[in-house]
Amino acid sequence: MTVPFRAETIDGDYEVYTTEFSLFSNGLYFYYFKITTQNESFDLFKQGDDTNIAVGDLWQLTCFDKDYDTPSDFKGRVMYQIFPDRFAKSGTVDPAGKLEPYQLHDNADDTPVYLPDENGRITNSDFFGGNLKGIADKLPYLKNMGVGIIYLNPVFMAYSNHRYDTADYKRIDPLLGTERDFAALCREAHKLDIKIILDGVFSHTGSNSVYFDANGVFGNGAVSNPDSPYKDWYQFEEYPTRYTSWWGIDTLPCVDELNESYMDYIIYSRDSVISHWLNLGADGFRLDVADELPDEFISAFHTKLKEINPDALLLGEVWEDASNKISYSKRRKYFSDSNLDSVMNYPFKEAIIGLVKGEITGKDFADRVMTIVENYPRPVLDCLMNLLSTHDTPRIITALSGKGEGMSKTEKANFRLTGADLDRALALTKAAALLQFTLPGNPCIYYGDEIGMEGFEDPLNRAFYQWDNPNTALQSFYRELALLKNENKALKCGDIVFHDVGESFVKYARVYQNETVYVAISLGDKIENTGKILLEISTDDIHAVLYQ
Repeated sequence: MTVPFRAETIDGDYEVYTTEFSLFSNGLYFYYFKITTQNESFDLFKQGDDTNIAVGDLWQLTCFDKDYDTPSDFKGRVMYQIFPDRFAKSGTVDPAGKLEPYQLHDNADDTPVYLPDENGRITNSDFFGGNLKGIADKLPYLKNMGVGIIYLNPVFMAYSNHRYDTADYKRIDPLLGTERDFAALCREAHKLDIKIILDGVFSHTGSNSVYFDANGVFGNGAVSNPDSPYKDWYQFEEYPTRYTSWWGIDTLPCVDELNESYMDYIIYSRDSVISHWLNLGADGFRLDVADELPDEFISAFHTKLKEINPDALLLGEVWEDASNKISYSKRRKYFSDSNLDSVMNYPFKEAIIGLVKGEITGKDFADRVMTIVENYPRPVLDCLMNLLSTHDTPRIITALSGKGEGMSKTEKANFRLTGADLDRALALTKAAALLQFTLPGNPCIYYGDEIGMEGFEDPLNRAFYQWDNPNTALQSFYRELALLKNENKALKCGDIVFHDVGESFVKYARVYQNETVYVAISLGDKIENTGKILLEISTDDIHAVLYQ
């Protein structure tokens, strides 16, 4: 399709041209400009935030349904991610039914088991005893921290401590408590206006599960019973020993997500997995490895979720630009078909870390941020999960420390920042958090980041929460950021406009109606401003300020 432009006006050295056109179907559209003058004709392409003649990238236009929106009550809220076994413990739970073997730590200060067992396997079978009652007890703390959404890593029955090897989609893991405990957690959270998001792992199950039952624990799984109703969920190459598994890990057999029986169990039946947990109080789901789930599955999941609760949120795990993501040679339709409300926003994470570490320029930062802003539908942009660290990545203070290269796993497990290294990492963490909380979307705190917990790659980033040893200054800084996010419409859902960028400087504004909040960060000269300072960070080599 070719669309002509017309000359509109002259603005200084520039001639301004405008056009109007309509698109009649959802999807991604890519374009470039063809310039024709009296003397020549040439093509103009995108190059970063500039243009280039003859070669470069295409601009992208994301066309989505005009009626598409995301739940208004989620937009701009502060999120908090909890790894359930490692956050808080309250009372006792009955471990009857817990899949064995497992080990319970006696000391909350222990380092998570990170070395292989005598057979060379990482079993992830050590537990600290964090439970749902413990999370419920800490709701006042989270409310005081300004949290409005809790995202729980898997809570369903499983063998491992991370619980991404689901054993029963409709049962709480015995070490976490009971279904009644979950309903009580949701009920108490809602009294404090806090939403609860569950982690749904639907691309695979555990091999030690009700459905696959490789160990013969349950008695009616695909392996233990050739006539099992779950057998067709799996893809056996040679029954029962050879089957498709997630990334070749034999304890994580893949499911056929479009299998009629599986979709009925997860989505459609009266007591489907979706219905079961929403009826108990959950406010939505995060879809693990969303780019490995078929669009048809995600679409059906989204439709049923909204039928039960139009205000529920569906969040997808996608590490790249989700608007144009290609997986398994197929362009995904998360936004063009209105299948997701939100995604994990790793592009912002990488831009923030790159900027505060001095690895990218201010111009690069602005370009990366605005690429997402321009490519994502506005309803999605307002409720993106903006993270700095998760259970899958090193903790932010560790990531910003510059330490770890050449260290063994044991050296990493025993490493702690001290002195000037700690002071600098804390300052960089504050600067990164300032950016995280002031960009469009939902800033998400990974449990313990707000008190300065350290940790390299998993499981070292999954230690038990240090309730007796918080960095109170950092904790107060996060609380102040959350308060500002919650009280300023401009920070919750305003437009973003970059005013000035340089080699090591960025200034942008969040604008909502007549309210404007400015953010500036400099890896060098101190920032001069005349506005009302809301929050400030200043060291010898990094300065950041939030002001009006």
